[in-house]
Amino acid sequence: VQLVESGGDSVRPGGSLRLSCAASGFPFSAYDMSWVRQAPEKGLERVCSINPWATSPTYADSVKGRFTISRDNAKTTLYLQMNSLKSEDTAIYYCARGSAGEPRIESQGTQVTVSS
Repeated sequence: VQLVESGGDSVRPGGSLRLSCAASGFPFSAYDMSWVRQAPEKGLERVCSINPWATSPTYADSVKGRFTISRDNAKTTLYLQMNSLKSEDTAIYYCARGSAGEPRIESQGTQVTVSS
């Protein structure tokens, strides 16, 4: 299994970023996928998930209305569009297989920093 995140950066509050996760080594189109984040000195938080058919995505209340998860099964890539970013969105963002239970981190993640 290989999951490689990219797109993290430093942005000002109110800014936008688009994260990508290139997946390989497993049947991507058969898996629910999630974005999970870990803020400094905090635990893992599953921010959103999407099923294999990209229907009925779910979002944590903290990001609802600002973040959009999507996927391209042909490219085996997961995306996260993040708008109206806040300082509390600062974290390492990971993509993860599955959508329930304790997230399993199998990648390096990408750093998102929101600061003025």
